Amino acid sequence: MVKPAAFKDQRKKMVHEQIFLRGIRDERVLRAMLEVPRHLFVPKKLQNRAYHDGALQIAKQQTISQPYIVARMSELLRLGGGETVLEIGTGSGYQAAILSKLAGKVYTLELHQQLADGAAEILARLGIQNVRVICADGSCGWPQAAPYDAILVAAAAPKVAAPWLEQLKNGGRLTLPVGGPQGQYLQYWERQGNRYDHEDIVSVSFVPLRGKYGWKKGEWDRDTK
Repeated sequence: MVKPAAFKDQRKKMVHEQIFLRGIRDERVLRAMLEVPRHLFVPKKLQNRAYHDGALQIAKQQTISQPYIVARMSELLRLGGGETVLEIGTGSGYQAAILSKLAGKVYTLELHQQLADGAAEILARLGIQNVRVICADGSCGWPQAAPYDAILVAAAAPKVAAPWLEQLKNGGRLTLPVGGPQGQYLQYWERQGNRYDHEDIVSVSFVPLRGKYGWKKGEWDRDTK
């Protein structure tokens, strides 16, 4: 069994080697990655790999993203501390926990009730009070709390969904993976009035986005059912 002190040392090593040395320089992002105990968001049998350089499987055929990708997506949003952020795809709750350290309020949407409940429980256990976990179709966004300063999508979409763009504030930022099972690109979008500028950042690999504006069963060859 790994002792808590060892997890802390592993977390420091992760941030230095996997994140800082790869070019992430936002001090608030680095501090958040140091503070949030990633091992609590993975299955117990995988906790000894929680700080390894890669994604890990969780329930419902979902994953907890590679630490570097979590940090890169967070940095792209350029958060100062008071923003309202929407996350699509709560999963384990780890990305939401990182965002909680960077923004004022976080709404995070999860399609699977089991994952939503699990994430909410861990966040509550850690005393994180500025994250609201909602079981809903994230591909439609969450108009009830719009507009958002930033939106982060943690599942691969066929294309950027119109509701996400509509729910961004003027000057708002959006980051998401776009593409199919053969590969995706992490994209960065920014709203300027009625104009939406975007660029490709880096190649990535995410599980598929499901829902009204996501991939349907049979359209993603990773599906086994």
